Amino acid sequence: MATIGARGAEVIPVAVQHADSREVILVAYANREALQRSRRTRIATFWSTSRNELWIKGEESGNSFDLIEIRVNCEQNSLLYLVRPKGQGICHTKNSQGMARDCYYRRLDMDSDLLENLDP
Repeated sequence: MATIGARGAEVIPVAVQHADSREVILVAYANREALQRSRRTRIATFWSTSRNELWIKGEESGNSFDLIEIRVNCEQNSLLYLVRPKGQGICHTKNSQGMARDCYYRRLDMDSDLLENLDP
């Protein structure tokens, strides 16, 4: 696994995609522990590079991902988790109505450094 980030955590990128719609849900990281737990429990589990700890998706929010399949890319340096979301949302953040939203709710203006909130 490639070493990334200042912490030197041994992680691999994981693209997370809805198993039915093929919508990209998020990009995260997994280390050996997260990958083993994901395989054993069939619940998407990651390594949080910001918190430097195991991140069991939905453990706090209840919005977990059932893990349907794990794919490995041609260079064997990233993974694809095909998942089915469980619960009321995907992202841990909420919009102004208190609803869970898509993780990619901000758009970067390509002509400036401004971020536009697509789901305020």
